[in-house]
Amino acid sequence: MSSYRGRFAPSPTGPLHLGSLVAAMASYLDAKAHQGSWLVRIEDVDFDRNVAGADQAILQSLQRCGMHSDEEILWQSQRSALYQSALDQLADHVFACSCSRKEIADSRLRAGLSDSQIYPGTCRAGIANNKAARAYRLRVPDGSAAQIEFVDRLLGPQRQDLSSAVGDFVLKRADGFWAYQLAVVVDDALQGITDVVRGADLLDSSARQIYLQQLLGYPTPRYLHVPVVTNSAGEKLSKQTGAVAFDLGNDDILQDALIPAARFLDLPLTSTPSSVAEFWSVATTLWANKMGIR
Repeated sequence: MSSYRGRFAPSPTGPLHLGSLVAAMASYLDAKAHQGSWLVRIEDVDFDRNVAGADQAILQSLQRCGMHSDEEILWQSQRSALYQSALDQLADHVFACSCSRKEIADSRLRAGLSDSQIYPGTCRAGIANNKAARAYRLRVPDGSAAQIEFVDRLLGPQRQDLSSAVGDFVLKRADGFWAYQLAVVVDDALQGITDVVRGADLLDSSARQIYLQQLLGYPTPRYLHVPVVTNSAGEKLSKQTGAVAFDLGNDDILQDALIPAARFLDLPLTSTPSSVAEFWSVATTLWANKMGIR
């Protein structure tokens, strides 16, 4: 029995579109090609962006596509105590921060630094002027310890300097919500995820997540980042860029969604499958050949 454990972790900010289907399909095919388990996790900790009913719509669309979670589906909103426990474990590496985004940008501009979003370390030694804590940040190392390297299964060797490229990053936000970086690391570890297959838009998060895994004593999964679907302006498909749902509620899910997503992943379908079940059988073999899975 395969020890492979993969997952698809959508945020319920709206219905699934072609871009999210591509990520779901790649993670599903990789799990099935390895004869492993595929899990679904709803990443709904950003309550300001959640859309009522979107989680159920996502699950229904996945089921119509023939993708079913092999285990119980998890909602991150029900796992706050686990994230707090991880934050407590990281206490020696975490500090309170009172800075707003504008203050961070202003500080970097005054220092003549180009990227206004990278945290300049203002509150590392403590909050000044009796300000209230707005967020909790992880202190990243300097020098060689800041160099995080890994091999992406599709993109090859990757390296990021956390200090210069990211800076001290947020684990718990000013609004009290848990940051994506902490929640995803905790859940991947506790669910025993061995392989993370997702869109290349999340490649930049990998080094932060690997560093958190190291601090928490978690194993590091293998990573595979697939290309993201873009619109005619070259922007990543998203709700903000006008992406529309791929699931129109009709009987054409194969032609409208599955086949276009497979083609985007460069799977050479030489004929049109007659059913969803046949599609997955053919696509799994094509994915295994593409990725050299034996």
